[in-house]
Amino acid sequence: MRLKTAATVSDYRALAQKRLPPFLFHYIDGAAGTEITAARNVREMEAVTLRQRIMVDVEGISTATTLFGQTLSMPVILGPVGLAGLFARRGELQAIRAARSAGIPFCLSSLGICSLGEVEGELGGPAPWFQLYMIRDRAFMRDLLSKAQMAEAPVLVFTVDVAVSGIRHRDRRSGLTGSLAGQAWQAARRPRWTVDVAMRGGPLLFGNIAAALPEARSLGDFWGWLARNFDPCVTWDDLAFVREHWRGPIVVKGVMDPADAIAAVAAGADGVIVSNHGGRQLDGVRATVQALPAVVDAVSGSVPVVVDGGVRSGIDIVRALALGADACLLGRAWAYALAAGGAVGVTQLIEDLRRELANTLALTGCRTVRAAGRHLLDTGSGDQGMSTSTSGPNT
Repeated sequence: MRLKTAATVSDYRALAQKRLPPFLFHYIDGAAGTEITAARNVREMEAVTLRQRIMVDVEGISTATTLFGQTLSMPVILGPVGLAGLFARRGELQAIRAARSAGIPFCLSSLGICSLGEVEGELGGPAPWFQLYMIRDRAFMRDLLSKAQMAEAPVLVFTVDVAVSGIRHRDRRSGLTGSLAGQAWQAARRPRWTVDVAMRGGPLLFGNIAAALPEARSLGDFWGWLARNFDPCVTWDDLAFVREHWRGPIVVKGVMDPADAIAAVAAGADGVIVSNHGGRQLDGVRATVQALPAVVDAVSGSVPVVVDGGVRSGIDIVRALALGADACLLGRAWAYALAAGGAVGVTQLIEDLRRELANTLALTGCRTVRAAGRHLLDTGSGDQGMSTSTSGPNT
């Protein structure tokens, strides 16, 4: 298969597997434990059944929406993915170029290869969203927040589900946590990746945290610092620290329970992301689409609700909207596309999603994103609580 014939996320995944050293492919593809939750995210998303409507005027479909004061060409954000600069040469830069061209936000991971400063210096223009964990070293955290503020990052995505890191068996099996010699042997069997990324794509360090370890010369030098600095003592009270050093919207990522959604809003969050970290933290929990409706009901429209996990198509985006989400956050999907073909691959993926989204809106009788509500869900009961008038969804 060639890049230009890739039509689904599964296609990009297959191309990524051919191109990346196994330890990197399995880092993207894997999840915690026996990966039950990661599989459940996809399976339960696919199980959401939509109602097809006919004889509705759907000329002039619009996929645009607004979120945190920004206009998006469609309700999609390229979410934070660590190590993305290893999937393609300076991968974060390539992905943000694709996102900007498509008119959707890109969220830079604090554990990305490219730093905020590099993104700002290389690209100029609107800054990406920025993702941050609660770090024990509060002085370093203040500095990172200050850099993001100075870069005019419009939204802070505060990831709160990593009090401790999930146990990922596949990383051990694939050699991600093994010897450098083993990784080098894998890389040698992927010469295209080795030349493009390993040889020409340096420096291959965690750009945003390099200041904390100026003596670091490889990614391995950072793992101990990260293990020591993820903060297992964090509580909702600590959100006040973040708010003190951040003037823009704060979106809390990692919410799976309605009580936590209510607590996040009470603590000052401007939005929540329903996320189980792609199944990469606690294995055995519910799929995000199973948790989404209760979280939406709990916040009652007081803040936007975004969802990630299992989003693989434009149909999935409509499924998420029908369940109450305001937008979807992509992770693995764009990481596969980046590994498969750099910015070209990500651009192609985004355009495919947009086309599928518009097609699905039309076939469910909706002209706009906001018209895609719970009336689109086919519960199998024969009565979805919607009148026979076509004026409702076609707004």
